[in-house]
Amino acid sequence: MNQPPALPDPWRRLRELTPARIALGRAGGSLPTLELLDFQRSHAQARDAVHAPFDPGSLAAAISSLGLSTIVANSAAGDRKTFLTRPDLGRRLSDESRRLFSAPCEQADVAIVVSDGLSALAVERHAAAVLSAFLPLAAREGWRLAPVTVVSHGRVAIEDEIGQLLGAMAAMILIGERPGLSSPDSLGAYLVFDPRPGRTDAERNCVSNIRPEGLAPAAAAATIHYLLGEMLRRRISGIVLKDERPKALPEPLS
Repeated sequence: MNQPPALPDPWRRLRELTPARIALGRAGGSLPTLELLDFQRSHAQARDAVHAPFDPGSLAAAISSLGLSTIVANSAAGDRKTFLTRPDLGRRLSDESRRLFSAPCEQADVAIVVSDGLSALAVERHAAAVLSAFLPLAAREGWRLAPVTVVSHGRVAIEDEIGQLLGAMAAMILIGERPGLSSPDSLGAYLVFDPRPGRTDAERNCVSNIRPEGLAPAAAAATIHYLLGEMLRRRISGIVLKDERPKALPEPLS
C-alpha cells in the first residue's frame, strides 16, 4: 500500500530563524521519517556530550598557552557515575585537591575555574576562546587574576570553595551546560562576588549558551567583563545585579 508523502508545515520559513524544532511537517499523524531520525541523532549527541571523557591536562595546557598559570584539580566526585548521581560531591573539592591550595596566595580580584560539568565538549571547544577574548579586557582594568583551576567532574558551586581558597574577591566558572537537543556544546559562565561555600544560585550571575550558534565567545567575554566590573565596584552579585548596558534594537523581519 502506497503511503502519502510527508506534508511540509506552512510555517517552515520560521525554521530559518531558530534551531528549535518547529514546523516539522507531518506524515499522516506522525513526524516525517527524516525529522524523527534527526531528533534521534540530536538526542544521541546530547547523551554523548554528558558522558564524554574530559582531558583536564590538555585543557590546562591550552589555557597556559594564553599566559595563565593553572591548577589541575578534581571534585569529590571521583568518577562520572558518581558525578551524575551525587551532585553534592561535584560542588566541593576532593581532599587531595584541596591540599593543592594550602600555600598562601596573594589576594586576587578574580578566580577563574573551568570544569567539564555536563558537557566536556563545550569546555574543550569554547573555554579557551572565551578566556582569550576576556584577558585583554581584564588587563585593561588591571585586575589581578588567580591561577586558573581546571576541575574534573565539577558543579557550578565548586567556584565558591576555590574562590575562597584563592582569596579572590570574585569568582567565575566556565562550565559545560546541560546539553539540549540542538546544543550539545553549550558553555555557561557563572559569576559570584565574595565566593565562599554556602552561596546560593540567587547570588550568582549567569552568561549562558556560549557557542558560535548562540552567544559568540567574544560577546560572552564582553558581558563577563561588564558583570565582573560591576561586582567589584558595587560589591554585589546575583539577582540584585543586572546587565544595564544599552541594548541595540533588533533588525526588523523582512
